[in-house]
Amino acid sequence: MTIEFPLERDHVELHHLLKLTGVCNSGGAGKAMVASGAVTVDGVVELRKTCKIHDGQVVQAGDVVIRVAAVP
Repeated sequence: MTIEFPLERDHVELHHLLKLTGVCNSGGAGKAMVASGAVTVDGVVELRKTCKIHDGQVVQAGDVVIRVAAVP
C-alpha cells in the first residue's frame, strides 16, 4: 500500500507521520515501531523517533510506503 502524505510545513517528525497516516494508532505506538527497527527512511533503517521527515522523502513501515510531498 502506498500513501501520499501532503506536507504543509517544513517537516514532520517520524513518529507523528506514522500516526497521521494511520500506520499506528498513537504517537507512542509510532515511537515503539521506530525503536524496534521496523521503519526505513529512504531505504535506511531509522531508529530516531523524532527524525525530521522532509519533502521528497519516502518512509516504509512493513508493507506501507509513505511518500511525502510538500503542498504547493
